[in-house]
Amino acid sequence: MVLGMGKGWARKIRLASGLFLFVFVTTHFLNHSLGNISLDAMEAGREVFIAVWRNWPMTILLYGAMLLHVLMALWAIWQRRTLRMSAPEAFQVLLAAAIPFLLPAHILATRGAHEIFGVNDSYLYEITAIWVWLPQNTWILTAALLAVWSHGCIGLHQWLRLRQWYARARIWLFFAAILLPGLALSGFAGVGKQIALWFRDEAWREDAFASFRIGDNQKALVDFVYGTMDYVIAGTIVVVVLLLIGRWLRGLWARRGARITISYPDGMQTAVEPGLSILEASRMAGVAHASVCGGRGRCSTCRVRVAEGASALPPAGEDELKVLARVGAPDSVRLACQLRPIADISVVPLLPSTVVADGSHLRTSYLQGSEREIAVLFADLRSFTEFSESKLPYDVVFALNQYFRGMGQAVEQAGGHLDKFIGDGVMALFGVESDLEQGCRQALAAAAGMAQALDHLNHQLRHDLEEPLRMGIGIHAGPAIVGEMGYGAATTITAIGDTVNTASRLENMTKEFSVEAVISAEVAQQAGADLGNFEVRQVTVRGRAEVMDVHLVSDLRGLGGPVPAQPRRKRVRVKAPTP
Repeated sequence: MVLGMGKGWARKIRLASGLFLFVFVTTHFLNHSLGNISLDAMEAGREVFIAVWRNWPMTILLYGAMLLHVLMALWAIWQRRTLRMSAPEAFQVLLAAAIPFLLPAHILATRGAHEIFGVNDSYLYEITAIWVWLPQNTWILTAALLAVWSHGCIGLHQWLRLRQWYARARIWLFFAAILLPGLALSGFAGVGKQIALWFRDEAWREDAFASFRIGDNQKALVDFVYGTMDYVIAGTIVVVVLLLIGRWLRGLWARRGARITISYPDGMQTAVEPGLSILEASRMAGVAHASVCGGRGRCSTCRVRVAEGASALPPAGEDELKVLARVGAPDSVRLACQLRPIADISVVPLLPSTVVADGSHLRTSYLQGSEREIAVLFADLRSFTEFSESKLPYDVVFALNQYFRGMGQAVEQAGGHLDKFIGDGVMALFGVESDLEQGCRQALAAAAGMAQALDHLNHQLRHDLEEPLRMGIGIHAGPAIVGEMGYGAATTITAIGDTVNTASRLENMTKEFSVEAVISAEVAQQAGADLGNFEVRQVTVRGRAEVMDVHLVSDLRGLGGPVPAQPRRKRVRVKAPTP
């Protein structure tokens, strides 16, 4: 029973049924595409298509998936307390709403006609009916084809967008998503033009009509197709109207019933009905709230810390627990899209609302906002303030630019991404476009290169320095939210999260231990680096519940430059609790 399965199960059923239908549509389009060769090729392909799909087991699965997909979509709309959604989501819903008005006539005139009237629904029959007898329906079928395909592609993109391999494959998948319907339409049109020419031959026309096996059922067939379509369209309108009326009545009833208060850090409060998710409450109240996956429970960007009211919260479900475990969240942290409080609650969103996808289909997924495992490096100059106070502004700017140039080149040569300069500090990301092991090796190589660059800068400024400039570096690895964030010209690719905070705090520890670098054991392990020559300490990092092992590197030149690639092994995650 759907009511007992919960929102997570409904989403899984909708996804599974949608994937099954997408496979069917893909094979159907591939069959259409054979029309670019010939009608005979289309018919030969249809024999294979019919053998796979037109049997009772597959028929039950196909139309069962169609029914389930529709029911779960209606259930999802019913579950939502607000219809505010992103532009891609809204477009996908509009496409879904258009399908019942566009597609049923095609199904009824082919499979329906075959099952009820015994019609031979070959490609010759189908294309003749559309291209010759009812050419105005060509545009309806084209619109149906594009609506179904676009709806499926949007859903597939929403499902895959947070997966790391998708960034590399997306341009090819996008190319395929454009190419396949284009080939299907061109194949259909090419054969249609050829049939229109053949149709002028009366003898050919009579043979073709006889092969359709319509007989005296022509009027009955037309009445069946258009009569049933009227029922489908009327039924669709009734269902949509009843759904909207039901939502409106539920809203009226909820406003008369008990209310709970959700409080936010800036003093903002909103009163909502019990059982509404925190994310939906934020959207209804106009509170900006991060949600890269659109509130589907697939990412952790909407997570909140429960400041008050934790004792009355319903327990987290299995899917929510998996996501929270992946980021090492403590018990006080929940996903706003999954948390449905039944009593007053105070929450603190943990990520900026700017961590959102921009919807561009040609940009890599990490630009849109994705959760990735990366290595983060922080570096900071020591005693530079004293140097700057005794020099002219021009000299300070010159020295800083030389420092930034050397650090930036070391990061880029190692394969990293230079995130930002903060005063005389540097933040760099590694493994954004590769994997964690490679990112950790790159971070160690960059640290060694930065130490060499600082030696070169000290040599250049030896006549102006009372003592050589020194640097502290902190490196840590783990999950972080990576994306293009900011406003206007200040928008950059950056990362946020516990891994970033931990790397920054390790850099601060270089002062305490009087070393050049503090590197987490996770980085050394993932890189396959032997740091046995350096002291190992267990340290407590503010914001983390457990101690962590770190390597105290007194001389970065001892890292020996780039670390060679190691054989891949099972990845070990280090939990990084959210403060």
